[in-house]
Amino acid sequence: MGATETIRTAVRDVVPPAGLTRALAVQAMVYAVGSGLFHAGSAVFFTRALGLSAAQVGLGLSIAAGVSLLGTVPLGGLTDRYGPQRVWVVGLVLNAALFATYPFVGGFAGFLAVVVALAAVDAAVGVARQVYSINALPPAERVTAMAYQRSSLNVGFGLGAVISGLVLAVDTITAYRGMVWFISTVFLVTALFVRRLPRLPQVARPAEPMSRLAVLRDRPFMAVSLLSGLLTAHGVLYLTVLPLWILTHTDAPKTVIAGLVLLNTILIVLLQVRVSRGADTAAGAARASRRGGLLVALFCLVLPISGVTRGALTVMVLVAAALLLILAELIESAGTWGLTATLPPADQRGAYVGALGLGVQVQYLIAPAGLTALGVSTGGWGWLPTAAIFVLVGLAIVPAVSWAERTPRLGAEVAEQPMTPVP
Repeated sequence: MGATETIRTAVRDVVPPAGLTRALAVQAMVYAVGSGLFHAGSAVFFTRALGLSAAQVGLGLSIAAGVSLLGTVPLGGLTDRYGPQRVWVVGLVLNAALFATYPFVGGFAGFLAVVVALAAVDAAVGVARQVYSINALPPAERVTAMAYQRSSLNVGFGLGAVISGLVLAVDTITAYRGMVWFISTVFLVTALFVRRLPRLPQVARPAEPMSRLAVLRDRPFMAVSLLSGLLTAHGVLYLTVLPLWILTHTDAPKTVIAGLVLLNTILIVLLQVRVSRGADTAAGAARASRRGGLLVALFCLVLPISGVTRGALTVMVLVAAALLLILAELIESAGTWGLTATLPPADQRGAYVGALGLGVQVQYLIAPAGLTALGVSTGGWGWLPTAAIFVLVGLAIVPAVSWAERTPRLGAEVAEQPMTPVP
């Protein structure tokens, strides 16, 4: 009986309940097939199918990241004006159209135009997706629904990576063109899923809506955005810094890197929902973010041990460090969703969710170079100040959230009303 109940609990933590939560998870998985396929095969597509150099690809993606950084808040405001579902659907259709044009891109200028447009569209779509999930569900279900979506995203990413492996094995221009057209089709299918989701009534707005950039003057909220964004650097640590450390400072075989990536995917699918419990209030989300930061700091202290061990012991240390970082990712992600669901005001949710993403964008700008320099280039001693940084950020986020809770949001004149989705 105990084993049966354990299995049922495990299934409940992976398979979302019927209804809107399951529908949101299904669209996330479908979308992630296309997204995962492109992430795994994009570098080869850009160089082989479009004939670009590595330097051109890097420059184009960096410019696109800058556009995403600058456009997150104003594009998030579109959700407040036109509604999250409409922006979400239009964004997915634009995504599909832009991907369909990739095979016809000629030279760096055409490539730059497409990646910049995609960055702008993705910024709007990301905010709209989150705002819809928040508006469509009761407060007690929002974080759990986001956890199910993330679990489903990882399933989709895995499927996309498998398809990418087949494309790379064929390695022809026709195969690469077919890849991006398949991705375009996936995004159109996702748009149909989203269009069929229940419609929401428009959120009432104040008579004089605030400027789309006014949220940047909300200092307590922007402090939370920065701190929360910095904590998301666990992704850079896992996907960039950890592999570089393994290659340059340990005697572990290269195959360990692939094994740790697979371990990350499996545990997120199995544990994300369970670990997210308790993060559905601002205080609970702040505590989860703090625990995530402290676990990242612990990872920074355990990983350097693998630089002085040998053989099987090295692999054991790497697995232990990876487990700490995965647990940090699971808990911190739940904290981010809780902050996203609780702090933004109902009538300006798009702008505020976009502003919360600014911290993540700042992290993307500084974490890859900064953490690689500290953790890898120093030979190992840099992990100590890195751990101290995450301890300080983790400890600071709880009082920052309390400050934001005590401070009224800008433009928050309209109290949130329960929403009943229209079939």
